[in-house]
Amino acid sequence: MSVSPEVKSFGKPNTSNLQTSQIIELNVGGETFTTILSTLKKYPRSKLAEMFAPDQLKPRTDSEGRYFIDRPGTYFKYILEYLRSNQLPTQCVREVYKEALFYEIEPLVKELEDSPQIFGEQVARRQFLAQVPDYTENIELMIRIARAEAMASRQSGIMVCVVKTEEDVARCQDVLNSLDTDKKSVVKFGPWKASPSIADLLDCIKMDVEASGYRVSFQVYVSEKGFRFKSNGHFYKFLFTWW
Repeated sequence: MSVSPEVKSFGKPNTSNLQTSQIIELNVGGETFTTILSTLKKYPRSKLAEMFAPDQLKPRTDSEGRYFIDRPGTYFKYILEYLRSNQLPTQCVREVYKEALFYEIEPLVKELEDSPQIFGEQVARRQFLAQVPDYTENIELMIRIARAEAMASRQSGIMVCVVKTEEDVARCQDVLNSLDTDKKSVVKFGPWKASPSIADLLDCIKMDVEASGYRVSFQVYVSEKGFRFKSNGHFYKFLFTWW
């Protein structure tokens, strides 16, 4: 459990003396909540139950004597509602899922993983991307190149080559050799054997770059010499917009 090291204890009783029916006040990331101890300890293997276990050190408190948890309070209400009544969230599902993972509330994690929002992300999309070689590393490389080219510019343009098959790899190598460009500045994704298309992978790239906090768009790449790739080709320009 992550707690603030700067917040001092103000006289809460030791957790070994707490009764399961005792009312507990929490300060989660600046938002306050009131519940009873048995609700927090509903799942014995969770971090919340561990926090109030008799053999654990006394949790930190804020200036009002409320137990302090250094996590986003915005989503804790959904965690608490599940502990109270097994009610699943209907909004902020991805954010609640992250908090459920942090608090190690296994039943909530499993139920959320069956929801359309998390199932699509964790099962379908992630399994596809696991088949794309060096996908995560290439996303990081794109961001590093874009940041390096951002000096005194509103946008950074990154050239991306997307190849689904080994035949595509051979074709793209020929095109790369014909372009007046530094090959090190081209980030190549693929090949892969899963069914999703090049368009699907492009959407994934955009989604994951934006998830890192960047504004990005992409278009079919056209070289300065006017060479246009046929059938949308395999080359795209991702534009990072800084301001």
